[in-house]
Amino acid sequence: MIWKALTYSNGNKYLMKLSLVLIIYRSKSTIAKETASFCENLLKSQKIAVIRLASNFDNKTLQKNLEINDYLPDLVIVLGGDGTVLKSSNALFNFNIPILSFNIGGNLGFLTQDRKFLIEKSFIDLIKKDEFKIDERTMLQCNHYEINLIDKKQSKISEFYALNDFYFKSIETDISPTNRIRIEINNEKVNEYKGDGLIISSATGSTAYSMAAGGPIVHPLINAFVINAICPMSLSSRPIVIPDNSNIVIKNINKEKNCLQLWKDGTKCLTLHENEYCEIIKADKPAKMVSLNDNISYYSTLIEKLEWRGNLS
Repeated sequence: MIWKALTYSNGNKYLMKLSLVLIIYRSKSTIAKETASFCENLLKSQKIAVIRLASNFDNKTLQKNLEINDYLPDLVIVLGGDGTVLKSSNALFNFNIPILSFNIGGNLGFLTQDRKFLIEKSFIDLIKKDEFKIDERTMLQCNHYEINLIDKKQSKISEFYALNDFYFKSIETDISPTNRIRIEINNEKVNEYKGDGLIISSATGSTAYSMAAGGPIVHPLINAFVINAICPMSLSSRPIVIPDNSNIVIKNINKEKNCLQLWKDGTKCLTLHENEYCEIIKADKPAKMVSLNDNISYYSTLIEKLEWRGNLS
């Protein structure tokens, strides 16, 4: 079955043959599991094959399920809240598959579509009529390096990807959460933060942890990063918005040699020691988020979630 061209937010289109769909539903949620079964039956009634996974999968489980078929899914449907979408987008980074998410069993989120489009089965009609677009959301990449203390040579140890943010905080065993972090942008030393930690967020992630820490709201389609200190001890430490083609280096400069903990989208990644540093850049592939034309707008979501008041009539 050939459905109409997918429309990107920049106006570009390409044809997609919708023959296989991956459904990921929030684990530990009965309503999400039941909705996944409903969605699977709905798609199969349209002669579309389905793979269904609970969100507590690991990468091996995902890879095994995808290898069963001779080709990758044409679309991923995520059923849950923003947290389920974050995990799914990170796990599917290398596969470059569009994601259509529905808010199931949670509060209104910034990344999900209204559940009514699924329950009323109208999302299929909207896709058939080409009444949707694909927003390309910038993904963050964090490269973890180690410096040999003898010859000073640097070697890359690992890399991670995040849709919302990376942040650095003291490990739980420290007596005090206060730490010192140096930030370099494009090979220039910019600041040394002293406080509870530091957040590097994408525009998409500006309404997540960064906003809770007093950072600015940035429209998700703006090509920008937000650097935001967590409870800084200096009043001069202010959030800064920079181009997303910047190269950001984070170094632990605690005199007491305390370690930092790196987190991605709310999940622990690694412990950053004094002879290590992290480089954060724009990932080479975006997350492709399907947005239905009739869904609640980004600004309406802000109004509802932030409880903005006033006469908007």
